[in-house]
Amino acid sequence: MGLGGHGCRSHGRQFGQAGAQPAAAFTVQQSCIPGRLFGQACSFGWLAMLAAFPSPPAWAQVQPGSMGPLQRLPQAQTQLLPRTVAQVGQAGTGADTAGLERSWQELDHQLRALDGLIPAEPGLKTRDLRALPPVPQLLLDANAPASVQLNPAKVVPAAPLNLPSPSSLQAGPVQSVTLEQALAIAFANSATLQAQREQVAASLAQLRASQGLYWPTLSAIAGGSSGQSGSSLYAPVGNTGLGFGPNFAMPSGAFAVPTGGGAYLNTYSTSGSAGLQLTYALLDFARNPAVQAARSQLDYARNTYASQLRSLQLQVSEAYFQLQQADQTVSINQATLANDLVILAESLDLQRAGLVPRLNGLRRNAITASNQETLIQSLADRAVARRQLAVLLNLPPQITPAARDPIRPLARWPLNLEESLLAAYRGNPELETILATRDALLRQRDGIAAGLLPKLSLFAAGGLSASSTSTFDVTASGGGCCGATVIPMLNQNGYDWSVGLTLQWLLFDGGNTANQAEALARRAAASSQSYAAERNAIRLRLETAFFNHEASLAKLAAARRGVSAALEAFRDVKLRYQAGLSSEVDLSDTQRQLVTSLLQRLNATVGVNITYARLLRELLPVPRDPASLVQPRLSLDAVSPF
Repeated sequence: MGLGGHGCRSHGRQFGQAGAQPAAAFTVQQSCIPGRLFGQACSFGWLAMLAAFPSPPAWAQVQPGSMGPLQRLPQAQTQLLPRTVAQVGQAGTGADTAGLERSWQELDHQLRALDGLIPAEPGLKTRDLRALPPVPQLLLDANAPASVQLNPAKVVPAAPLNLPSPSSLQAGPVQSVTLEQALAIAFANSATLQAQREQVAASLAQLRASQGLYWPTLSAIAGGSSGQSGSSLYAPVGNTGLGFGPNFAMPSGAFAVPTGGGAYLNTYSTSGSAGLQLTYALLDFARNPAVQAARSQLDYARNTYASQLRSLQLQVSEAYFQLQQADQTVSINQATLANDLVILAESLDLQRAGLVPRLNGLRRNAITASNQETLIQSLADRAVARRQLAVLLNLPPQITPAARDPIRPLARWPLNLEESLLAAYRGNPELETILATRDALLRQRDGIAAGLLPKLSLFAAGGLSASSTSTFDVTASGGGCCGATVIPMLNQNGYDWSVGLTLQWLLFDGGNTANQAEALARRAAASSQSYAAERNAIRLRLETAFFNHEASLAKLAAARRGVSAALEAFRDVKLRYQAGLSSEVDLSDTQRQLVTSLLQRLNATVGVNITYARLLRELLPVPRDPASLVQPRLSLDAVSPF
């Protein structure tokens, strides 16, 4: 351990000149483990190590039919690659190590060519290895810790038809919220739920409208008019020769009209009427189906509202758990990066003292840069998770929520699979929605078919009328005409009433009504198949959540053991590294395993909570009436049927 460069060079010459067997190759490799910065001859140890493999190592093998990393490169770039790892391994099994060395030289040349496809980055000086590039300030602002607690009573969503103003888009303080508070805010402010509440109110109004068909219709009728007309009268043959008596004789007969007599006059009239009209359907076979169809539509709207309540609770719960996961991921990545900086400083100090090669510092710097990149992405993921929760809660634009509840696994699901399935089917609003749709279609079919039956209605009407007629500008010609019928002013008043029955019976419409009823019956049959499909979908969702919940609990137990072991291993290897008994590679591998174990425990915890929420979504009792108060329920043992 820790041999100087001379020993490596001598082994390298021996290996290069005379060739070596695989056992000697591993001896060379072991002699090149941490020491000072070695020359090119030390790379012979890696060559001999690769030569010891009779076939490509497992990490270099590509399964048949799979796409390896080289296959995903563009064709222009794959032409730059050297021989495959298998060919290199085969070349190293013989005594011709010079060909193997040439193959690695070719690999180095081709890798440089590939690296040239990317714009060159400025080289880092040793004093720059400790410095980290800054994180964007906008990302830091979006990940600011919560400074106040969100008060659900003061959360007022923006008006539905308003767009945010520039001032409202300015970020305010981050406000923490619990899961129970988040659910209460979502139930009160969700735009989707509010829209469905309006749909329920509309369906209820439609039901009341259909129930009005059982009552008579009483209408008030009123009308009025006024107008003026001009008339010209002319009698080519008079009535004086008809022998009707002195009243028709000229010159003094009151009704006498001479031949060629005429007159011109203007008439102005005003009239008005008012009355009542009563209509009542004594016999209407379409009336009851219409009411039943409207009631089914109301059931559909209410069950849709209940289903949306369940879906919203699941969406908010998942978003909250994912925000908790994002918070913990940021914490893990921050701790990892802080630990990287400590180890990087130690590696650079050891490098300056000549105790470790420059490779350790460069490798640790690369690991630090990679972990910082992971931290930056986790910050972006947490900012997105906060906005996703804000959207689900329909918060004002200036409010950014943060998770206040500590992340902890929920209890095991209290029911077995069979009990969960039976409870999920009982009173399920999604299944009830399909049944309501089917019933509404059947009732509509009955209403359409009732159009072929007779309809008997009673009607009654009565009212008053009045009119006034005036005649002016009367001019006579040719001895005059029609003077007895011209009245300068005439007023007229009257009334009328009527009662009767109306029978309407459709005898023939070319099959239009029958075919419409048949179409509705077919749609009702299709909804029956939809019921079967939804029943199977509910079982699949519940079984998937149930099995994943059990698996998450088991994974959580294993992850806890893994974290405990990985943490102890990291403590030991760090002490050994500081004492010079372990290499930086061992430290990096152990740290990576610890981070992996922490993330696995976190993912298992979130998996337990999300699968529990998905199981709860299938069994959660929710009110059908939007006027009922909705209380957030976080576990099955806390629910009570409505």
